[in-house]
Amino acid sequence: MPDYKIGTREEWQAGRNALAKLEAEHAKLGQKVTEQRRQLPWVPVEKEYRFDTEDGKKTLAELFDGRSQLLAYNIMFGPDYELGACPGCSSLGDELDATRVHLNHRDVTVICFSRAPIDRLNAYRERMGWQFPYVSTYETEFPFDFGLALTPEQAQEIPEVKAMIDNPPEWLQDWGRQVGAKLEDGLREGPSFIAFARENGTVYHTYTVMAPDPFVAPYHSFLLDRTPKAESEEPRAWRKDEYPD
Repeated sequence: MPDYKIGTREEWQAGRNALAKLEAEHAKLGQKVTEQRRQLPWVPVEKEYRFDTEDGKKTLAELFDGRSQLLAYNIMFGPDYELGACPGCSSLGDELDATRVHLNHRDVTVICFSRAPIDRLNAYRERMGWQFPYVSTYETEFPFDFGLALTPEQAQEIPEVKAMIDNPPEWLQDWGRQVGAKLEDGLREGPSFIAFARENGTVYHTYTVMAPDPFVAPYHSFLLDRTPKAESEEPRAWRKDEYPD
């Protein structure tokens, strides 16, 4: 039996009208969430961090590239990953370059972080064809200070993470093979967006959001939600150069 209904135009319109009301409520709630997000206090970043970049060492302030806002995506690519970054994170990374010109003209610099060493990030960036700045937090306290990564002890203390490590579903075992890391190492990276502001020489942390929040997902997943055939519930992702066909 198909999992869709066949109906009349009148039935479609009635259902669409009911859905439109729900979508309007969702949009109104989304605006409220945005307003509350903007009301979060700015927290000064007092520790001095130095990151490895394609152009050498840089401070957090220097990553702003002359703008007053910095939005960074933390790609799951830990020091223990032997085969590359998380395929799902890579899909999101594929879509960032197209947005940079628009965000740059609105005083926002867009970059990505990962904990793998810079030489491996540079090689992966070239493989994926990315143009955005890719910054290594390797051997810094930054990802742990801002909740972008877990220590081995912290990972064992989180029931959801421990459960996935102890009894991983098949798709997660496949994911571990895709990145080339043991799950107890691979799952310590946090796919997250993090935002900073710079005012009068001071850098402030303003916002962080981590998966599975819908914002931390490739834009094509939002487009797929509008298509008629449901995606498989299996959360499998592919790098763009590794699709089976």
